[in-house]
Amino acid sequence: MEKNETCCSTQLIDGDGAFNVAGMEIFMKEVKLGECGLSYAVVSIMGPQSSGKSTLLNYLFRTNFIEMDAFKGRSQTTKGIWMAKCVGIEPCTLVMDLEGTDGRERGEDDTAFEKQSALFALAVSDIVLINMWCHDIGREQAANKPLLKTVFQVMMRLFSPRKTTLLFVIRDKTKTPLENLEPVLREDIQKIWDSVPKPQAHLETPLSEFFNVQVVALSSFEEKEEQFKEQVASLRQRFYHSINPGGLAGDRRGVVPASGFSFSAQQIWKVIKENKDLDLPAHKVMVATVRCEEIANEKYDLFTANEDWCQLEQAVHSGPISGFGKKLNSLLAACLSEYDTEAAYFDEGVRSSKQKQLQEKLLQLVQPAFQIALGHIRSGTLDKLKETFDKALNDGEGFSSAANKCVESCMAQFDEGCADVVVEIANWDTSKVREKLQRDIDAHVASVRTAKMSELVSSYEEKLKEAMSGPVETLLDGANKDTWSSIRKLLNRETKSASSGFSAELSRFDMDEQTRRNMIQSLEDYAKGVIEAKAREEAGRVLIRMKDRFMTLFGHDSDSMPRIWTGKEDIRAITKTARSACLKLLSVMAVLRVDDGDDVFNIEKILAVALMDSSSSSDKDKSITTVDPLASSTWEQVPTSKTLITPVQCKSLWRQFKMETEYSVAQAIAAQEANNRNNNWLPPPWAIVALVILGFNEFMTVLRNPLYLGLIFIGYLVIKAIWVQLDIAGEFRHGALPGIISISSRFIPIIMNLVRKLAEEGTPTDNPGSNPSKNNHGAGAGTATSSTASSHLISSDNGIQYTSSSKYE
Repeated sequence: MEKNETCCSTQLIDGDGAFNVAGMEIFMKEVKLGECGLSYAVVSIMGPQSSGKSTLLNYLFRTNFIEMDAFKGRSQTTKGIWMAKCVGIEPCTLVMDLEGTDGRERGEDDTAFEKQSALFALAVSDIVLINMWCHDIGREQAANKPLLKTVFQVMMRLFSPRKTTLLFVIRDKTKTPLENLEPVLREDIQKIWDSVPKPQAHLETPLSEFFNVQVVALSSFEEKEEQFKEQVASLRQRFYHSINPGGLAGDRRGVVPASGFSFSAQQIWKVIKENKDLDLPAHKVMVATVRCEEIANEKYDLFTANEDWCQLEQAVHSGPISGFGKKLNSLLAACLSEYDTEAAYFDEGVRSSKQKQLQEKLLQLVQPAFQIALGHIRSGTLDKLKETFDKALNDGEGFSSAANKCVESCMAQFDEGCADVVVEIANWDTSKVREKLQRDIDAHVASVRTAKMSELVSSYEEKLKEAMSGPVETLLDGANKDTWSSIRKLLNRETKSASSGFSAELSRFDMDEQTRRNMIQSLEDYAKGVIEAKAREEAGRVLIRMKDRFMTLFGHDSDSMPRIWTGKEDIRAITKTARSACLKLLSVMAVLRVDDGDDVFNIEKILAVALMDSSSSSDKDKSITTVDPLASSTWEQVPTSKTLITPVQCKSLWRQFKMETEYSVAQAIAAQEANNRNNNWLPPPWAIVALVILGFNEFMTVLRNPLYLGLIFIGYLVIKAIWVQLDIAGEFRHGALPGIISISSRFIPIIMNLVRKLAEEGTPTDNPGSNPSKNNHGAGAGTATSSTASSHLISSDNGIQYTSSSKYE
């Protein structure tokens, strides 16, 4: 819809003051103003000539007012009053572009039309934009002060006052914040209002009853075009629904219906044209204002181009300058003196006002250089403090005395430096910079203090950690009933030694007694924390410690010699003793006992009842229900913070400990049983007695016939050889049935092998006709050979038996 809209601009009043009645009627028809009722708004703009009013309106409302061609020079562009419809804004909004004030085309004296058009705009408009340059704030004519004063007075005399919004548009905004400019404008408007003679009915009426004053600032269109467009776009949003409650013209009064706007405007202009009282120009004041302003601008430009000032400004960026304030005061005084000389014959009030404005502009120009020079002094003072302070501390001087001495010296140095850069006519306050320096110094001293304190605390904490970690670990490794009392003695001894040295070091710092006590207490708490950390670390390895202790006590005797399970040892008693020692270790590691009153925690008794006596308790009547003391996550009467291993964890650790040590016990029992079997090769005593009684006759028979003895001996050798070759003891080691099967499969080959060897060794090597004695000798040799073979087998048997025994063991 916005693309189809047109602004339909027309000249409402020409340059000669004639009202364009016909053109206004055509305009109303084109924009269909008569159909709007009260839903329309009128906006106008006033301000100095060539101040960019038309340009602002065209960008703000998308109109097509004629703009000045900058390349053709500054001249009057808008003549009379033009009107157009704002494109794309609801409700229907009309905008009037007024001829610029203070134009040279109309001359210095003929300013009646300017005041008439301004009064007309105020009379018919809901919103009046007052366009002004940022650097003109505070000026009499450029800020339209005399004009507004006359307009206020005549408006109240001629018309029934209506609520009008005065929107001051500050153009080419400088670095000065808007919040600093707006109070000046509002104060000027209020002063104008207070000075205007009022009718009896409005003597006490405030300005806000008739006018709503607002201020907005825009950047330079030529230098910052994109930023200008963005700001204008933001301002445009404020004109949407401007007549609604809360809008720019939300509280307007006395609105003429849209169909009667043309006739109303025509009659208002007629009354304004006939009013002679409006022509009240302050000619001399205007001339003085313009000329003094020109002189002030000229002197300002000369000062900015002054070679001495440029050199001084450039030098101050590089570093501190000796006599900076004296040089700058001389330049400023010369500039102001030249202005006073040239403006001496102009109106005194205007001259003084412009001289004050020039002085403010000059001070605003030189203030950054002053701040830089002051900054050099501040930074140099701070660097000097750091250097002297560090040197004093390195020389061993006390912290507090060194800090006080250095701070006092540096602040005196800063005050001397400020006196060298001060600008007399400015009367600038350096207290804020001094306060900032004081804060920086305090911050540096505090940071050094914190660093030194931190270094000191870290040093003593490291000493405590080094002095306690190793001994605590050793004590916990050999845990017994005196472990925690030894740890507490160690803690008290080391803490007392560290606290004494730490307290002596703290005396170098200026601190109250309570803070010193808190720091010493913190160091003592750290020592306890070291013990707690080490205890928790060791508690995490308690299972390993328990197994190591068990293996040491179970596998070694009282002389620390490795045990050889000969069969005489009481494995059950040894196991119980070793496990009791491990239970003692677990009970010591279960609870932290750093404080003296922590010995009341009898964890060992609870663990002994629950773990060591569990086997005997299982023999009791199972119908009796007992409460497991370890079925809990906390120890009774033991704070959670002192718990290292919970009851449930103790039970789980003990179960795992027993599982991982059962194998060692089983190995010991097996070794003892094997040793017993090897030593018990004789039959039972009753069997020996039975053999003696029942075999008495056979024994006597053998004694009566020596031949039986030889046969028995030969049979013994043969059986011994077969026993060794078959390794019967080794075969039956894995069970009777496997042993019988293995022996039966090897028995015949072993017999054949023995016979073959005996035959080979018994074959004679002499001739058949040899001497019988030789044969006998051969037989004897054969017998000897057999004996030798048997001895060889027995020797082998011994070797096998030894090897087998060693393997078993």
